[in-house]
Amino acid sequence: MKGLPLRRRAGEPEPSGPVPIPLTRARIAAFLDGEGYKHVMDDDGDLAASWNGNPFWIIVSGELEEVLQVRGRWATTAPVDARTSLLHVVNGWNRDRFWPKAYVREEGGRLALYGEWSTDLAHGVTDDQLARFVLTGLATTLQLFDHVAATLPPPDVPDAG
Repeated sequence: MKGLPLRRRAGEPEPSGPVPIPLTRARIAAFLDGEGYKHVMDDDGDLAASWNGNPFWIIVSGELEEVLQVRGRWATTAPVDARTSLLHVVNGWNRDRFWPKAYVREEGGRLALYGEWSTDLAHGVTDDQLARFVLTGLATTLQLFDHVAATLPPPDVPDAG
């Protein structure tokens, strides 16, 4: 989907300050490097890192590579028989909060919890906005994981990897 053109109203002044420029993986990597966050590029071209022991991917997607997504996976998995309890917590999270989107997937006979925060940056993004977006995605997804950990009974087996 192509971005809609932004139009200034008659008499509206030209923008001052930093001008949004296209989103790139290199800009995201530069931000992470500047903050001292260790990361790698995975086989899909996504930036991957770990925060508080939870794996995260910072993904650029879309027809024009204009969508920024911060996706995290809770480091702990839950037994399949905890599906109803976990879904109850996740549905409550999704009902009560705007982001991140939370969902559960079965992986290797266990339940994995994911959080995703996404935004369309078809009109570009300043460095300050990019930093805020990435940090918002990370922080709110970590809040999701903390909420689930505090709400559910402890899992019977910690995830080894």
